Formats: sequence, C-alpha cells, structure tokens
Amino acid sequence: MNSIGSQSSSVTPEAWEDAEMRNALAAREVSTIYKLLRRKGVSQRQIAAMTGQSQSEVSEILKGRQVMAYDVLVRIADGLGVPRGYMGLAYDEVTAQRVAERSESPEAEEPENVKRRKFLAHAAAVAVGAHVLGADSGSWVSNPVLTPAPGRIGMTDVRQVEAATRALRSLDYQYGGGFCRDAVVAQLSWGQQMLNSSGAEVVKQRLHVALADLHNLAGWTSFDVGLIDSARNHFGRALELAKAGESDELVANILYRMGRVYLHKEAPDDALKMFQLGQIAAQQSGSELAVAVICANQAWAYAMMGHEDQTMKLIGRTRDEFARANHGEAADWVKFFNEDDVYSMIGTVHTVLAQQVDARHTKYAIPALTRAIDSYGDEVARNKAFNLSSLATNHLLDGDIDHGARVGVQAVDLAQHLKSKRVRDRLEPLRIEADKRRNFADARDLADLIGRFSDSPESNAV
Repeated sequence: MNSIGSQSSSVTPEAWEDAEMRNALAAREVSTIYKLLRRKGVSQRQIAAMTGQSQSEVSEILKGRQVMAYDVLVRIADGLGVPRGYMGLAYDEVTAQRVAERSESPEAEEPENVKRRKFLAHAAAVAVGAHVLGADSGSWVSNPVLTPAPGRIGMTDVRQVEAATRALRSLDYQYGGGFCRDAVVAQLSWGQQMLNSSGAEVVKQRLHVALADLHNLAGWTSFDVGLIDSARNHFGRALELAKAGESDELVANILYRMGRVYLHKEAPDDALKMFQLGQIAAQQSGSELAVAVICANQAWAYAMMGHEDQTMKLIGRTRDEFARANHGEAADWVKFFNEDDVYSMIGTVHTVLAQQVDARHTKYAIPALTRAIDSYGDEVARNKAFNLSSLATNHLLDGDIDHGARVGVQAVDLAQHLKSKRVRDRLEPLRIEADKRRNFADARDLADLIGRFSDSPESNAV
C-alpha cells in the first residue's frame, strides 16, 4: 500500500517537489493539488482529516470550487505539510517586520510633496540608467529581506513567482487590494530571498523581472487600500528590479501606476511627470500597448488640469497606438489594457472634462462608459464599479436624475463587495453631484446612501 495514503501519516515531502505539483501550489490551485494527491493514493477522507475540512468540502474543491480565503489556504498548507513558501504563505510576524511597509506614521512626518520629489528623482535616475541596484534609494524604500536564500535556483522557481503573481493579480481585479495584499507581501518574502541564490544568468534576469512585477502588484494593492507610503516603497523597489532585469516595458508600467497614485490624490502635475518618464521607457520597449496605456493616463492628467485640446490629442494617440499593438505578445502586467479598458479610459477622461471644462462632454462619456460596463465581467468587478460611478455622475450632469440615481445605487451595491478604498474614494464625486440635487428625492437618497457607506466601519476596514 502507498505510504502517503496511509491514514496515520502525512504526505511525504517528496510529493511537493514534482513540477506539476509545484506549479499548482504556486498558483494556489487547490483543486489541482487535491487531484494530484488523489493520483498518489490519498483518499478524500484522508485529505479532509489532514486539512480539517469535511469530505463534502473536499469533494466540491475536487470538482473545481476555488479556495481563496487566506486563512483556509494556510490551514490546508499546514495540514498537508506543504512548505508555506511554496504557496506564498510565509506571512508571519517576522515577515511582517521585514517585508511589509514600515509604519506609515514615521514617514507621514515628512511632507507629501517632499516624498514626491524624492520619488521623482529616484524614478528619473532609474529610468535613464543612472541608478544601480542596491544603491541608497532614500528613506521611503523598504528594508531588505534577511531570510536565508536557497543555494541555487532554476527557471521553475521563477515560474512559480510568475504564476503566483498572476493568481494574486486576478484576485485584486475581482475583489480589491484588501482581499489579497497580505498574500502578495507574503509571496515577496518567499521570492526575494532568491536574489542572493546562484543560477544561470538568464534565470537571474527573469527573476529580477518577476520580482519587479510582484513588487509592482504589492504597490498597486497597497495603493488600493490607501497605504500610499507602502505603495511608494514597493514601486521604488520594483523600478530597480525591472531596470536590473532590462525590462523597459515593465519600467513604463510601474511609472504609470505610480502616476495613478498621484492622479487619485488630485496631483495631476506630479502624475504627468511620472507618465512622461514612463513614456520614455514605453517607447524604448517598442511596445505600442505600453505606449497606449501611458497616453491614456496622460490624457487623464491633462483633463484634470483643464487642458481640453491636449487631452483630446492624447486620446486620439491612445486609439492609434492600441490599434497598432501586438496584443498576442503582451506581457501580463500590460495585457489588462484591452478594448474594454480603452472605452473605460475614454469615458473617464470625458467625465473629468465634463466636470472641469464643459458638461457637454457627457455625450461622449456616457456611450463609452456604457460600452465598457456592458463588456466587463465579474473578474474585473472593481473596474466595473469605477465605471458605474462615473456613468451615474454623467447622467446627473446631463439632467437625467432618476437614471443617474439608479446607476449610482448599482455602483454602491458593487462597491460594498470590494475591499478597496479607491472605490469608496471614487464614489465621492458622485455623492457631491447627487448632493447638489437634493431637491430630487432619488438624488438625495443616493447622496445619503454613499455617505452611509463611506462612513461605515466595514468600508474603512479595507
């Protein structure tokens, strides 16, 4: 009888070293993990006993039910004897001190405009190649991880980091950064220790890019829950690693995301500086899709500044670059920018112009946003919430109060299921427009609904 199937023993450590199993662990595909164990002779009853689940739960997972809750994943890993790092679950107090952002409070003593200038100087140095990996990056960059490194790494180890990043990014799109940020930071604690390992040069270069993208995601999820200093920490480290990995396309993406932080903070001048640096890297990469992303966000910055002509020129270039792009060869970090997102950005930019310049821009914003919303599925729920909020704002500006209020309620309903401070913040312009129309019952109810949601403990606990 196969020893790993005996009821009294755990699965042997060798079971986790198989390449197919390692890929499933890295992607947290619990259904695949259980199926591979079944092939090795482990029964559903034994899996249930080791993981503390019922046999019916194990059966449902084997049939394809996803497991995403972090505490359940930890319980499964510990019960089966999986090394936590194989699933990116190495998060503990030590990891928190070494990898997570240092307390927001010490850095908050430094004025935000000073932090922005420091980051811009660092970003410019990295983007033009003057910065070397490991040089002093300023007080806003995270402490290095000090955990022991494996002796030697291969491409399989790097692919595990990439697979985990893809899985975690999907969770971020669907549920918000608050749902997966701890897991992203945990994966970093496992991945960063490989930087000091030996390996072929091609492996090390790809590792730098993989870890840069993981820091990129850590920055994005930190931003999504309102941890701006932490986001800056991770984006700064991501820039260094992307440059070391010689990926101009990823450098462009990181700079675009940092620019989005400043747009959200209503600092379009600083955002534009990030996007302009990103444009240099995007053009050097030869990726039209990366250029399209930067152009769309530059348009947003100019719209916030009230520069209508420049905004429209950049929207036109966004369309042109997107049409010329080779979407089949797009990297994971830029692949999100599909036709739906082009319409979303067009609608968003026209919404800003409608608020800042001329309300007649609603006639362009409404069809673009509607097109994006109709195409978005549950896998990008956060984007859908953003667009519903903007669409409702446009209908209010256009005088269609009843319909605007109905769409606004949909936006709030969706936002309540997301762990994202950004979604809550992006409802504020809608609340303001609804509040201006309090003489209409539907608008008044919407303004009060958003107010209650924004003030609720649950929405502040992301």
